[in-house]
Amino acid sequence: MLTVHQLTKKYKNQLAVEGLSFTIANNQCVALLGPNGSGKTTTLNMLSGLLRPTTGTIQFLGKPDINRLELGYLPQYPAFPPWMTAIEYLHFVGKLSGLAKKKRQQNSEEMLAFVGLEKAKGKRIGGFSGGMKQRLGLAQAMIHEPKLLILDEPVSALDPEGRRDVLEIMQELKKSMAILFSTHVLHDAEQVCDHIVMLKDGRMKWSGSLVDLRHTQQTETFALEVAEKLTEWLPSKSYIRDLRFLSPYAAEITFNHDEGRNLLLADCLKDRFTIVRFEQKSYSLEEAYMEVVNQ
Repeated sequence: MLTVHQLTKKYKNQLAVEGLSFTIANNQCVALLGPNGSGKTTTLNMLSGLLRPTTGTIQFLGKPDINRLELGYLPQYPAFPPWMTAIEYLHFVGKLSGLAKKKRQQNSEEMLAFVGLEKAKGKRIGGFSGGMKQRLGLAQAMIHEPKLLILDEPVSALDPEGRRDVLEIMQELKKSMAILFSTHVLHDAEQVCDHIVMLKDGRMKWSGSLVDLRHTQQTETFALEVAEKLTEWLPSKSYIRDLRFLSPYAAEITFNHDEGRNLLLADCLKDRFTIVRFEQKSYSLEEAYMEVVNQ
């Protein structure tokens, strides 16, 4: 659906985005992940047609031009006319999108129901909470039934309940369209995305699925806890590469080779240690993220 090749944006002497390349398939949910200032918003503005790239190409649906009627966009800080009601605003957006009167009336009602605003459709937007405005923003981005939905930090300004509601809406949306959204919150990416593109200082640091990220970055670390003291016993084992004591009785261990775990267990039994716990340490998305961005 979308192919980005060597996308670069330069402001005078500052490179905001440099040599960015990735693709998005039909019905795929992709998270653009990175700290503030990493180039996420600049990238989304180029993809939505709001900024012209300095160099690079964007192909959308196999064509070099962005068809905005096939694209839905929600900026990080959406602005709404406070005097309009929700239904009036969606009718207005539908007209701008070229929808016929009957179609925009139908779609406005359907979108408000989908985002949970049907009971507030006659209320003025100026009285809406932040969560309600974000739901309305999603409705306006979807009213013309786009094939690709671009969302810039869609839950960053919401309270926990609002975040949960919007993420649940995104889970439902990915069944019928492709979604590209930016975030600096790892948990949000983990909740809804199939694929992540990690940015730092305008450059891509990593691209792939969350499963692949954990697999490629993971160092097999094991946790050992026994009833006896380990502080003098463990450091003498030649098959241990790295060692970190959690207490005199527990440690995190990395082995020189796969056989190391079996050798350690055999030594524990030989020296009559009482094993309380021995397990492979789980590797979180946050740990993988930190390892990648700090490379």
